[in-house]
Amino acid sequence: MRSCGVAVIAIVGGGPAGLMAAERLSAAGHTVNLFDAMPSVGRKFLLAGKGGLNLTHSEPFEAFAPRFGARRPQLEPLLKNFGAGALREWAQGLGVSTFVGTSGRVFPTDMKAAPLLRAWLHRLRAAGVRFHMRHRWMGWAEDGSTLRFATPQGDVEHRADATLLALGGASWPRLGSDAAWVPLLAARGVAIAPLQPANCGFDKTGGWSPYFTERFAGQPFKSVALSCEGPNGERFARKGEFVATATGIEGSLVYAASALLRDAIAAHGTATLTLDLLPDRSAEQVAAEVAHPRGSRSLASHLKSRLHLDGIRLALLHEVLGKDGTHDPARLAATIKALPLTLAAARPVAEAISTAGGVHFDALDDGLLLRALPGVACAGEMLDWEAPTGGYLLTACFASGIAAADGLARHLKEHAR
Repeated sequence: MRSCGVAVIAIVGGGPAGLMAAERLSAAGHTVNLFDAMPSVGRKFLLAGKGGLNLTHSEPFEAFAPRFGARRPQLEPLLKNFGAGALREWAQGLGVSTFVGTSGRVFPTDMKAAPLLRAWLHRLRAAGVRFHMRHRWMGWAEDGSTLRFATPQGDVEHRADATLLALGGASWPRLGSDAAWVPLLAARGVAIAPLQPANCGFDKTGGWSPYFTERFAGQPFKSVALSCEGPNGERFARKGEFVATATGIEGSLVYAASALLRDAIAAHGTATLTLDLLPDRSAEQVAAEVAHPRGSRSLASHLKSRLHLDGIRLALLHEVLGKDGTHDPARLAATIKALPLTLAAARPVAEAISTAGGVHFDALDDGLLLRALPGVACAGEMLDWEAPTGGYLLTACFASGIAAADGLARHLKEHAR
């Protein structure tokens, strides 16, 4: 199929990693066919931008790289090759300016994902990338190199000189990432870590009381501090916000701690976090205000007046302490500053923002090509890594798409000799 060094390359998966790989390989002169099971590409990308597209983060690389935890050694070279600065320049090249928000996160000036995606697809089509929608990958034909797809018109086959898989994890399966690739690769001898929820919510042990669920599910805990410990002694402590759900908790502060909480549950059956409901006040200040004579006022009025503590935070104290406990000043003050909350399980992976687990890095060479399948590369969330929200997920997906494309290009060049 190849002539004059030009290869026909199949990319399976139309998320950020697959699209970036398509751009890189088409720019190198290869013929690129991109396949996706959905009617259009970039669906999860568009969902991520619904409340404002957080492309990347502006913090220094020395702070950025550790966000990838145990997978930092594998991802750091990719991020050095294409990191936050390069991603902003790339967006600018599409006519999309970016700005740094107060949290250090980087957004398009108009906050939207759709204009960026439209401009990107226009450039890819102009470069000759061919898009094949509603093509669900079904593995390989008996020859081991021809790709099989299910389409509304029936099964089809496509032969390529090389293949790049960017099929996502298992979160938000209705947008295309349904992990159907796992048994297809496992059957070919590819080592895959079990897919787990990342940046996810949790169910509380025993659930909430009916009163709490009815009155407070969906409401936020604002300006609280959360601390917890992982199964290997790792510590997390941060101030922020999260939300009560009908069965437990979710939201940005919980997502940031979710890897430790998930792993603690796996190791011990449950995980207990500690909440400081008034992190800007010392334990001594809280104890003094709780003990202050309240006269004829109710406890709720007293706490609201002295500590501005009411609503969902007061209801949570009642959930944990009960009526007797809340009327014990010493116990109440201690719980305001260190309220234990025990979690029973992470929410299902289909509900998670992202996925942990996937193709082991040991199953890949330095160019992200599968050792068990020559000429097949992998990129994006289907690899075994995770990261917190804040632009880190998208940045690593883009960077891995470039790394896999470059690895595949080197492989093709070496085997053309």
